[in-house]
Amino acid sequence: MFSLHVDTGASWRGGQGQVMQTVTGLRSLGHRAVLVANPEGELYRRMQEGLDLVPLAPGDGVDLASSWRLSRVLKQMRPEIIHAHDPHALSLAVMALSIAAPTPRPSLVAARREEHRVGHNSFSRWQLSEVDCFIANCAAIRDRLAAEGVPRSKTTIVHEGVDVERIARTPAADVHGAFYLPHGSPVVGTVSALVPQKGLHHLIDAAALVVREVPDTRVVILGNGELRESLERHIKEKHLERHVFLGGFRLDAVEMTRGFDLFVMSSISEGMCTALVDAMAAGKAAVATSVGGIPEVLVDGETGYLVPPRDHRAMAERLVFLLTHTAVREQMGEAARQRAADSFTVERMVAETAAVYEQLGGIHPAADTANRVARG
Repeated sequence: MFSLHVDTGASWRGGQGQVMQTVTGLRSLGHRAVLVANPEGELYRRMQEGLDLVPLAPGDGVDLASSWRLSRVLKQMRPEIIHAHDPHALSLAVMALSIAAPTPRPSLVAARREEHRVGHNSFSRWQLSEVDCFIANCAAIRDRLAAEGVPRSKTTIVHEGVDVERIARTPAADVHGAFYLPHGSPVVGTVSALVPQKGLHHLIDAAALVVREVPDTRVVILGNGELRESLERHIKEKHLERHVFLGGFRLDAVEMTRGFDLFVMSSISEGMCTALVDAMAAGKAAVATSVGGIPEVLVDGETGYLVPPRDHRAMAERLVFLLTHTAVREQMGEAARQRAADSFTVERMVAETAAVYEQLGGIHPAADTANRVARG
């Protein structure tokens, strides 16, 4: 199958990692996969040494200029599948298809990775009607689509994957050296965009309780985002400047995760959370909130603990337990690594995505194609 992938993100988050894994994985299977990406973005930078890379700098809102440019790409390349990996990419793809009106029309696939709401205006409804299949990364996202009026017959689930073997081989970074932490202090870490849905203010509140019980604990938060200044103020208000560190965006996030003693995820809204899967592949037990697809990933009491969102006391209690019970933490970390290897590999994710493409290929109208790929 010849697929064309569109991602408009300028930052590097879990979604961009999954796009890169999907495109490179499909190519390794012998499929042609073209990537259309933001030339100012990290995804474009990481993929620019390869072939079949098309720059497209999207504007805001209804972007007719970028849609027209994408339509020229469609006319020239004539892919069998268009895979839109974010909501803005979907808008561009739908408008580009309308402008180009290719014959035969390629099947349109839309990735859904987050729990954001589906628009209900006429433009949004038109976009949804043009999609042949929504690929949700977890059952929670599929349920959200259904609640927003998307027929289950037009959705399927493909859990995201990580390169488990590569992560397991990756040397651990010296987290203590990187942030000048006291030698031997236990490190609780997370990799997260600094945005509201990640619930990081609740993590800081939890950290204030944890250091009362385990005073040498350090919490490292890797990532950038709009809440950085607000989080810095919160850290100062809690007098945690020597305990909680905002490490910014790191290209070595996997190596840093390998260097953590314990992983934490405080989201109040989430998709599947590939940072958590990375941590599992790195052999780390985790404490995470029971939102979105996280309960599909973390097995409570086996690979870590689930706690209610916004409940910093429950989070602190579980963090303290694992920090003070090394054997349990290590046992859960090994179980997490095995679960990642069994269920969340890149190879499985790419194979299931390719199977969706193959079932969709050349079948229209949209409702008929979706019926063939629907599961559950």
